[in-house]
Amino acid sequence: MKLARAKLLTLSILFLTIFNQANALTVFAASSLSDAFGEIGAQFSKTTHIKVDFQFAGSQILKTQLENGAKADVYAAASRSLFDPLVTAGLLQTGRIFAKNRLVILISEPAKGRLKTLRDLAKPNVKLIIADKNVPAGNYTRQMLERLSASPLYGPTFSKSVLQNVISEESNVRQVALKVVLGEADAGIVYSSDGVAFRKKVKIISIPLPYNPLLEYPIGVLKASSDAAQAKAFVDYVLSPVGQRILQKWGFIPVK
Repeated sequence: MKLARAKLLTLSILFLTIFNQANALTVFAASSLSDAFGEIGAQFSKTTHIKVDFQFAGSQILKTQLENGAKADVYAAASRSLFDPLVTAGLLQTGRIFAKNRLVILISEPAKGRLKTLRDLAKPNVKLIIADKNVPAGNYTRQMLERLSASPLYGPTFSKSVLQNVISEESNVRQVALKVVLGEADAGIVYSSDGVAFRKKVKIISIPLPYNPLLEYPIGVLKASSDAAQAKAFVDYVLSPVGQRILQKWGFIPVK
């Protein structure tokens, strides 16, 4: 079955390489996909000679833009809740899950000596940055904190104490990571993939799996795509062994 799919993808790419149009493929993607999709897009373009233009932002921002008539060929979100409504509205074809992710904590260089464990996020005077509650990463962060507070290991006031340390809530998770790297905060809660992107500049603290939500990334073709065949070829490439290896390299959990 996998061999047959691989052959089909190869034939599809060969067809598009010969008959591809001059128009670039426009992909709207969650900001956490910046590094992985940048590499995937480069490899896809090298293979097919199809140019890919990316628009990276918070999934909630991209969803609103698409609802308001923004033109795109492919949409990749960090949450089904910001993807499925576009399917229901008739704007997007039914999608497929192409990757998964978890949360981690980034600690800035100046704060490495003070913040060593997850519990330290509840200490007084910690400068913490998280994503806004309407952003997938922000929603998952709050789910994680609720789970921790429900555990006797952390106690019912843990979530409240951590949230009291929040100095900023960002519109996308990549902005959270960048502010920690720049030392504008002691810590930030981001995705594992963001931790991989900035691992040489920050300390990473993992979050135990029982409390750490496993999130799914859906991808699909917009019904108003100017070239549905090219758009589908990109989606297939993301789901191909090559695309999955690149996603894994950048800290995502592959689905194949």
